[in-house]
Amino acid sequence: MEKSENHNGNYIELDGLCKNFRHIKAVDNLSLKVFKGDVYGFLGPNGAGKSTCIRMILSLIKPTAGKISVFGKELSANKLGILNRIGALIERPDFYNWLSAYKNLEILGKLSGVRELDKRIHEVLDLVGLEERAFSKVKTYSQGMKQRLGLAQSLLHDPDLIILDEPSNGLDPQGQKEMRNLIRTINAEKGITLLISSHILSEVEHIANRMVIINKGQAIVEGDVAQLLTESILNVYYTLGDPLKAEGHIMHSNWSNIFKGRINGRLLFEMEKDQIPQLSDFFSEQGLTIFAIEPKRSLEDYFISITEHE
Repeated sequence: MEKSENHNGNYIELDGLCKNFRHIKAVDNLSLKVFKGDVYGFLGPNGAGKSTCIRMILSLIKPTAGKISVFGKELSANKLGILNRIGALIERPDFYNWLSAYKNLEILGKLSGVRELDKRIHEVLDLVGLEERAFSKVKTYSQGMKQRLGLAQSLLHDPDLIILDEPSNGLDPQGQKEMRNLIRTINAEKGITLLISSHILSEVEHIANRMVIINKGQAIVEGDVAQLLTESILNVYYTLGDPLKAEGHIMHSNWSNIFKGRINGRLLFEMEKDQIPQLSDFFSEQGLTIFAIEPKRSLEDYFISITEHE
């Protein structure tokens, strides 16, 4: 099946989206664009408003204010046609555990009116690596296999867009790796656009080409993942034998311009990568012992700062 074209290239466009639950603003004036072909990371700490936003895109709840367009059409006026082109895996997939994977997909496929259902079931099970276990009962599946079956279910009707809400939740490292590889395959080989919600920066870094970070329902930063995560400026923490003496030397040197203060005994500098050996030489010249150097990207530091108090 050929993928439907969207002439303006925006598969999802949110404009001033808001959702209030009484006095709580779960989503607060959120605007973003997901382009055709994206693996778009929807990143934020737990409680940031990600799941609420996804439920609005899937028409499970209504916005308080703002506009949602999908495939270039307003969602509220074209709900059925839009939802027929979307697959979704929200939290943990729910199946009939006493039935086989094949039978579960057959039931769902009949409800969705999938054509050539038997052929399509085998195609999606093969794609997610479950063809050999097609007729095993779901209760015998590991959590990772159930997640992959959930992904197969979202692919069953050959959607143009798939929305995944925390797809690696509950998976061990191997399961997380398998899920990442599946997402890449679905995007690269099948041409499917994906919106992936996560509270794990490293997960988004490995699979997304564009992303937004939201906190308290608001967009904080949005852009290309490569650009956001490979900026030349780093936050570099130095652990020194005598931090007070080091601070004194810094304040009487040119390094004072990039010195940001002392945090838990470590000295913090905002600097470029190639400045690290130069600063290290400076400390050595002052007779100061360096115990550790910890460079962190500014985005990573920021994300840690908003998630560490969850």
